[in-house]
Amino acid sequence: MLTALPATPPPASEPAETPEQKQARLERRGRRLGALGYFLGRLIFLTLRLRFENRQGLDTGGKGAIFVTWHGRSFLPANIFRNKGYWALISLSSDGEIQNNIFRRCGFQTVRGSTGRGGIRGALQMARKVKEGGVLAFTPDGPRGPTHKVQLGVILMAEKSGAPIIPLGVSARRRWLLKSWDAYMIPKPFTRAYFLVGDPIYVPPDLDDVGREAIATQVEIAINRLERDAEARAGYPDYPAEWRTA
Repeated sequence: MLTALPATPPPASEPAETPEQKQARLERRGRRLGALGYFLGRLIFLTLRLRFENRQGLDTGGKGAIFVTWHGRSFLPANIFRNKGYWALISLSSDGEIQNNIFRRCGFQTVRGSTGRGGIRGALQMARKVKEGGVLAFTPDGPRGPTHKVQLGVILMAEKSGAPIIPLGVSARRRWLLKSWDAYMIPKPFTRAYFLVGDPIYVPPDLDDVGREAIATQVEIAINRLERDAEARAGYPDYPAEWRTA
């Protein structure tokens, strides 16, 4: 007579990941990928032939300032402003953990926040740093876009700090454009890269929403004009069609 075998017990389920464990995992991932991104980025940057225009516009005279360019063009500023003690506002997202590690390795001081989650608190904290004489490198269309559109966080920071917004235009002759929301540009090794510095834009205090929107449009036009000029110098006169993503 056949005897029924005892049923095999189901495998024990994995214990759920606690918030602390998830945060530790994201931090480990951020350190690994951040170190890799920093190493590769530095290798590429050191081969580039840089061309500056209005380089004297980068001299803040020891006073606070906010340098701005688009999220997809942050490769060059991150390297050019390396080890100057400048500030960066980094997203609270998991990808922001990677960016935070890269910027810290580049010698930036960082505050975690964005125009979304934690945005107002991060913006006000950063405004205080700039008012005290700090310099901020910022991407006003980040962290999620839409690309090439200024969000009001940078206007708020300039308004509260009294520091000028200084627009930048960036391009490179040979480059990779990633298939990301911002068409992120990575110059190819040994190519010529262009870094254009615009005139400062001052934000009056105590603006209303209409006033902030008007200044945001002014900043947007300034960055786009500089980037258009940089693109033309790099051999892409059909700007802005090239950076548009579907």
